[in-house]
Amino acid sequence: MIVDTHIHLYRTKDDGDAAKRGYEIWEYGEGGSPLMADWRGDEEDVLLAMAEAGVAYAIVTNMLDDPSAHADPAAALINFNEWLCDLTQRQPTLKACLAVDPALLPVPDLVEHVRQLAAEYGALGIKLHPPVQRLDLADRSLWPLFELCQEMGLRVVSHSGPSPSGPQYGEPDSFRPLLEAFPELPIVLAHMGGAAWQQLPKLANDYPHVMFDCCEIIEWLGASRAPAPEQFVELIRSVGVDRVMMGSDFPWYDMGHTVTLVNGLPGLSDVERQAVLGGNAARFFGLPASQAD
Repeated sequence: MIVDTHIHLYRTKDDGDAAKRGYEIWEYGEGGSPLMADWRGDEEDVLLAMAEAGVAYAIVTNMLDDPSAHADPAAALINFNEWLCDLTQRQPTLKACLAVDPALLPVPDLVEHVRQLAAEYGALGIKLHPPVQRLDLADRSLWPLFELCQEMGLRVVSHSGPSPSGPQYGEPDSFRPLLEAFPELPIVLAHMGGAAWQQLPKLANDYPHVMFDCCEIIEWLGASRAPAPEQFVELIRSVGVDRVMMGSDFPWYDMGHTVTLVNGLPGLSDVERQAVLGGNAARFFGLPASQAD
């Protein structure tokens, strides 16, 4: 079973186009050979992409793009999550990690919002983007949200990687205060740390409850600030093959191409590839072995 643990989904193709235009990918430096996808990111696109790639489930890890475009950003955030949850009710192969942003909705209100959608719709967790949202994960005012996630077993999927300037809110080591405080928090550091990937082995050793996804970084292998393919396999082994999950970052990249890249990683056994492609994700996200279950 193949599971894509990191996709973005939009109401319309135009919304997806706008999100892709507004997000600069800079951190991996020169070189590499990423295959940027033509997908536009609405419901039609994601279901077709999943069918083409043989993906059984996809985890939606959205954030509210361009909050300033909304007259009432707090209401827009709530509406966005409710739309996503309605969609996942209609399309059970899609699973929701809710967009959260304390700058748009105060933490106590976020806690109640997430609690409600998890209880009523089965949302699996939340999505964070510390560099974009300027989230200092040592800030205890955020911790009621993580207390809720730890209490309810909700997964936290967070972007990880350097910022172009200013505080490095997303580098793997910036998560240490949070990981120290919440040793049972189900958390995924996306992109395997991006261009800060060298921080991962020690972090993974210090905090064995952390999971990782390989989305985006796998497309940039060989770039000046990304690992070479052989180094990437060493990185996967150093953090633990059982802790790494496939993610595509659809619609920026193609699910099928990401699957091909995982299958082409040098030196991984078939059992290890199957774990990265879906077995680890099925265990971590509590997904049924088949869509009929």
